[in-house]
Amino acid sequence: MWYKETLVYELHVRSFADGDGDGVGDFAGLIDRLDYLERLGVGALWLQPFYPSPLRDDGYDIADYCGINPAYGDLRDFRRFLREAHKRGLRVITELVLNHTSDQHPWFQRARQAKPGSPARDFYVWSDTPEKYRQARVIFKDFENSNWAFDPVAKAYYWHRFYAHQPDLNYDNPAVRQAMLKVVDFWLTMGVDGLRLDAVPYLFERPGTNCENLPETHAFLKDLRAHVDERFPGRMLLAEANQWPEDAVAYFGDGDECHMAFHFPVMPRIFMALWSEDRYPVIDIMEQTPAIPESCQWALFLRNHDELTLEMVSDEERDAMYRAYARDAQARINLGIRRRLAPLMQNDRRRMELINILLLSFPGTPILYYGDEIGMGDDLSLPERYCARTPMQWSNEKQGGFSSAEKTYLPVISEGVYGWEQVNVADQRRDPDSFLNWMERMIRTRQETQEIGWGAFEVVDVGHDAVLCLRYEWRNNVAVFLHNFHPEGVTVRFSLVAPEGEPNRLVNLLSEDHAQGDAKGRYELTLEPYGYRWFRMGGLDYAYRRTEL
Repeated sequence: MWYKETLVYELHVRSFADGDGDGVGDFAGLIDRLDYLERLGVGALWLQPFYPSPLRDDGYDIADYCGINPAYGDLRDFRRFLREAHKRGLRVITELVLNHTSDQHPWFQRARQAKPGSPARDFYVWSDTPEKYRQARVIFKDFENSNWAFDPVAKAYYWHRFYAHQPDLNYDNPAVRQAMLKVVDFWLTMGVDGLRLDAVPYLFERPGTNCENLPETHAFLKDLRAHVDERFPGRMLLAEANQWPEDAVAYFGDGDECHMAFHFPVMPRIFMALWSEDRYPVIDIMEQTPAIPESCQWALFLRNHDELTLEMVSDEERDAMYRAYARDAQARINLGIRRRLAPLMQNDRRRMELINILLLSFPGTPILYYGDEIGMGDDLSLPERYCARTPMQWSNEKQGGFSSAEKTYLPVISEGVYGWEQVNVADQRRDPDSFLNWMERMIRTRQETQEIGWGAFEVVDVGHDAVLCLRYEWRNNVAVFLHNFHPEGVTVRFSLVAPEGEPNRLVNLLSEDHAQGDAKGRYELTLEPYGYRWFRMGGLDYAYRRTEL
């Protein structure tokens, strides 16, 4: 269960490093930067789609599931990347976009020209009217006004839950299910360690429902999991289900569906807690989250390649979040905010540290978005979500060290406080106090703190609404993490019982600032503005032992 104690780093091949000087990132460039990722301390790489595609949705509109976009290289380059990543102990997670294809995929081109009711036509979902499944919500409200689009060749409407150029596959057709299992076999046979199942709640449609989280979807996932377990033991399935916890938890099944699932509602509530200077939003969503099977794990993130979604908050909370984090209307999209992490934090180092260390201390597996470890910014002049998908900034040289080309696929950020001359890996690597070096230390400390990934946790009341205190226990190890959401220093008081035979002492994992409790295990601590502490209970030696799995 490697996924329970790793840290995942999300990147897009074309955004990371250009190895051949054509202005587009590729696998050759990514291979050259694997040493950087190994040193950063991450344990797995999640690659966004790198398949042949018209790129109308940054690669999520797939035209060939078993190929490589020529701009990024070929299958030989991918195999070399896989070998080099594994040589460094880095696991690789790729995208399995189950729900839909590009309208340029050969399957759709055959379907639109085939007769109604024929096997080729039935690869997709068709209707003579756009009135079916009207209870299903339109997800991309800023760009689509219906889940149906009319195809003039087929002379019928086809179903799409996202963009109109992404027709949904028909999972009622056994041939579709078999075709997707062949795609799974192709990549896992090659050595891929995990698959992120994109848009997994929307695989089936049924009248009178919202066409989400249907029993048929879970039945298919059980079949998929059994297939993977039988042929590829040790591989991982990650569900992307943007749902409330009671629905998202269903994607674990009884430990027989997905190994991991994203916990989407946590994300906005972390930002709400910081804005409101109150731990309540975080505690509230934790209390709403059901227990999960022991072999399963939540995947957690602050930001990723999409917007900071605000679908699962109230209208009042969404308005408050917009006022706090997106006063510029350009920053808003699809009931969310299309900004990177550093701009959301107004480039405030204290808040950037707090929100990142909060992610690292949460129960689950943290996911870091490329560039956030150096505090990259965004470019709101770019359309849609592309504002947060600009090239990685490696140095203060031309094009930020990303490429030697005169023009890159998207402009490298060159102006202001987030320009490549101010924010880049090379400069921060040389500065021992840089955000990058701080992140590297925190990531490695997180990797050494197994209680987070494996242990049971509880919220400890410390007598102050602005302070979130989490206590983990695993195999007689106890870890304690405190986070202050207030812009001023606060003093907290609480009681903890040390492991048997150990002193009432909190050993600081980040500094020499340890804390000694009294004979009854009572503690008093002062936290700086947006301050934090990571402790293990017990003696100094105890705090640095590694428990064997």
